[in-house]
Parts: sequence; C-alpha cells; structure tokens
Amino acid sequence: MSGVQHRVVERDEDGMRLDRWFARNFPHLGFGRLQKLIRNGEVRLDKGRVETSTRVAAGQTVRIPPIDDPDAPKPQRISSADADFLRSLILYEDDELYVFNKPAGLAVQGGSGTKRHIDGMLKSLPNKKGEAPRLVHRLDRDTAGVLVVAKTGPAATHFGTVFRSRSARKIYWAVVAGNPSPRQGEISCFLAKRATTDGEQMVVVPNGTPGAVHSMSYYSTTDTASRRFAWVTLKPVTGRTHQLRVHMAQLGTPILDDPRYFNIENYQAAEGLGQGLHLHARRIALPLRDGRRLDVSAPLPPHMQQSFEALGFDADRFDVSRDPEDGA
Repeated sequence: MSGVQHRVVERDEDGMRLDRWFARNFPHLGFGRLQKLIRNGEVRLDKGRVETSTRVAAGQTVRIPPIDDPDAPKPQRISSADADFLRSLILYEDDELYVFNKPAGLAVQGGSGTKRHIDGMLKSLPNKKGEAPRLVHRLDRDTAGVLVVAKTGPAATHFGTVFRSRSARKIYWAVVAGNPSPRQGEISCFLAKRATTDGEQMVVVPNGTPGAVHSMSYYSTTDTASRRFAWVTLKPVTGRTHQLRVHMAQLGTPILDDPRYFNIENYQAAEGLGQGLHLHARRIALPLRDGRRLDVSAPLPPHMQQSFEALGFDADRFDVSRDPEDGA
C-alpha cells in the first residue's frame, strides 16, 4: 500500500478497539508498527487523534496512512503446534467463543520484543469463514486464568459491549504480603500512566490530574497464614491497566512476586513458595447472545498451587460463587 486510505467502519465492527479493527482489516500490520503510527498522529478517526484502545463506531471513518514496512518480518505460516497448544488451554467452547486458561508468563497481545502471544496464535484457529478469533478482553502477561475470545465478528461486538458495560462478573484470587485491614472493603482511586526505567507504570494520582482514570475494586480476605500472608478474593468493577496490582499495593498488602508494585522493605519470603506473580483470574460469568449466562472457573496455576499448599490454603474449602463484598 503506497497511499493514504480512508475506510468506513462497518456495522459488525461497531464497538471494536482500534487495534483489533486493524488486526482484522490489516493482519500484516504489526502491533508495534501500529503503535508508532498512532503516536505520530498518522492514524485518525473522524480526523481526531486516537489510541490503540479507542473504540470505533459504525459509520466512522478511519484514516490509514501508508503502512508498508520493509523491515517487518514476513507473516508466519499457520502453525498446527499453535493450534494444538491453544486447544489444550480450552476451558469452554461453543460456536461463538472460547474460554482459555491462559498460563502465567504468556502475553495476550504483542508489543515491543514480544514475539509469542495469544493474539498471534489465534490465526491457527480460523472460524468457518477463515477469520481468526478475536480478543475481547485482556490479562497481564504474568496473570494466569480465564480469558474470553470471540470466534465471530457479531460475537466480538456482543462481548465487547458486555465488558464495557461491566456486565461480566470477574473474580480474581491473589496471595499478598501481610493482612488487609479492614479484612474486606472497597478500593477507589484515580490512576494514571507514568514512564519509568522499566516501562510504563500505573500510579495513584489526585482526581483531575491529566490522563487520570477512575478505578474501583472490591476485596475480601479469604484466609490468612499468620500475619505474614493472606489469600484475597478480588472483584474489579472497572478494568484499568494493572488495577488489582496497584490497588493491593495501595492497601499496603502487595501481591507476591509483583515485579512493578511490590514495595515492602526487608520482606522475607516463606520457604516453599512458588515463583511468579500470585494473581489468578479465577472465574468469569457473562451473558451470552442467546440469553443464557456462562460461568467458567480456571484451576490455580502451578506456582500458586505450590504456595497454597505451603501456606495451608485450601482452594476447595470456600464457595467461590459468592461475591467478595459478601465475604467470599
């Protein structure tokens, strides 16, 4: 492609994130290249500047600059190994979606230096029309657990709306240093991205700070191991980057092995704990297009199972169907 294009957003693309819109319409364009074009203001939506997370609406016009990248790697062939790997992660599947049990350490989407990720592997599971499944929400690279992926455009639109409207009920488990005080409650604050030597990080800022977004989570202490550790059940109300990690650090009980937000001086780990971020997307419940409600849970990842055993936490003892604010 050598010139600028202007393309109108189709009806079945209404509500899609801009990065997903580009992945659908220009699959050869890498995520890093798209980010650079957006930062430079070369991609526009109805002549306005955008971010990768901007939602497009049917009838809007997207300005697409020349996107040929001579240094870009050639598209990879569809891999049967990727397909087999993704199938091994399936917790639930129907004609419209997959629910995967994402392993800790595997990125959901590509970025600078990230070559292997869920989004790239989804091309190995095309639907009946030959289209790759589409992400409708995300997890941090080091967070394990339930991840929903839509198989079709209409399903992606539906589930995108579900997540934006907060109709999806998400439950996370975490192991934290210390005991939350009070044992259960609500965390509400404003967050903003700040550049650090290790990349972007979310920080708590006053309301009105440029770029600040409101964040809110419920938490409840499910069990404790003396005063040194606690198993916490979390329910995010909003869906900000690193939200639960920042919230638990703000409470003074950061999540174990969090490389960005663990801020306890002279911390001493207990023997036998697993290694890795102790945050697990345990369960998701959401409405399907036919009116039924899906409810899927994921087992603990190996490193958290090891820590649960070391700390004496029993994952089968408590009823996970209860909300954190109800004392689960």
